[in-house]
Amino acid sequence: MFGTSGIRGPVGEEVTAQTALDVGRALGAETDRVVIGRDPRVSGELLVDALAAGLRELGTDVVDIGVAATPTIARNVGWLDADAGVSVTASHNPPEDNGLKLWQPSGQAYDAAGQDRIAGRVEAGQYELRAWDGLGDRTAAGGRERHVEALVEAAGGEGALDLDIAVDLGNGAGGVSVEALIEAGSRVETLNAQSDGRFPGRPSEPTAENCAALSTLVAGGEYDLGIAHDGDADRMRAVAGDGTFLSGDALLALFAADAAEAGDRVAVPVDTSLAVEDFLAERDVGVTRTSVGDVHVAEAATAPDVAFGGEPSGAWIWPDETLCPDGPLAAIRIATMVAAEPLEDRLSAIPSHPICRASIEVDRKSEIMTGVESSVLDAYESVETLDGVRVDAGEGWFLIRASGTQPLVRLTAEARGESRAEELLAEAKGLVEEAIVGE
Repeated sequence: MFGTSGIRGPVGEEVTAQTALDVGRALGAETDRVVIGRDPRVSGELLVDALAAGLRELGTDVVDIGVAATPTIARNVGWLDADAGVSVTASHNPPEDNGLKLWQPSGQAYDAAGQDRIAGRVEAGQYELRAWDGLGDRTAAGGRERHVEALVEAAGGEGALDLDIAVDLGNGAGGVSVEALIEAGSRVETLNAQSDGRFPGRPSEPTAENCAALSTLVAGGEYDLGIAHDGDADRMRAVAGDGTFLSGDALLALFAADAAEAGDRVAVPVDTSLAVEDFLAERDVGVTRTSVGDVHVAEAATAPDVAFGGEPSGAWIWPDETLCPDGPLAAIRIATMVAAEPLEDRLSAIPSHPICRASIEVDRKSEIMTGVESSVLDAYESVETLDGVRVDAGEGWFLIRASGTQPLVRLTAEARGESRAEELLAEAKGLVEEAIVGE
């Protein structure tokens, strides 16, 4: 029921009003007060209503903060003294998808145990529904104001950031970034700022290709920085003042080095570039590898020696602030870094290593991965099985893992030399192909 980032899929097929109702009932069985909200997708209002109905049928009070960024919803769980929160969102997915993501008061998404508990209740389908006089209340509440306040404080207060910034909201719910940057003293120009769940301006995922207009705007004008969000603003990507769209690994390296001190660690997923590890090692900062998914990064970030957690896809977590990926907070953090030194100057210090990626479509990815793991454990000495199989080959590595959302096995290989990276990718492909033949 739950994937790497909550429940997510096509509306009317995998995600329906019944799905939202069932999740509401299951969550209502263990809560008294829940914060809910949604991104601007067309199906969001219907799903929020069904979710709220399920919660209220179990006697749970619902605080609805309306259309809002996912981090706004997540952070308001603690701020509003609620037991849990739910974002109705499919994040960076296309407009035909939607989903539900559950949050704890700490800002951390529900972990595997919490997800299993909710899924078990949904499967059992047994709920103690309340009578008419025991139903929970549904009230509306603002949430943006508190979030903007926290962001401006993180920036150093009003007037702290004297910058020219272009922000591409991707027709999503990340307007809190614009409000906070302006209150913090910056001059902001927006792209795709009209909230529209059809995402007419560009595809929701903030990749270099999808954000080409932002890069062109920044390169052609006098901007210090460009910022891009996805539909629910849990992700943030950045453009340097010269128009360079930063890779996720480069941004991860910069954020981690800024947040961590010597002796600290940072939490990163298993597919993170060697360049991040090399860059941080020079600063005596260690790396804790996690499974792919911000849920796992957040869980690792609860360790006392972990100062930061991030994914190259654009999810960034500062555990001293919140355990949810907060794209608007990332926008503020990168702006404060730019105020001290331009991104284009910082990038030169980050090493670059060749990285190769591929995907193989399979019918039975779980069975294929079982075969791959067996072969790899027999053939290689340095193997991690945290999320798929990751082989350390000295001057490089390769990762074979099943996609959490598609019938694919994903391959990543990286080395400190291009030919070696290609060789490692070929090795990984061979292992998957052998497993397919033997399956």
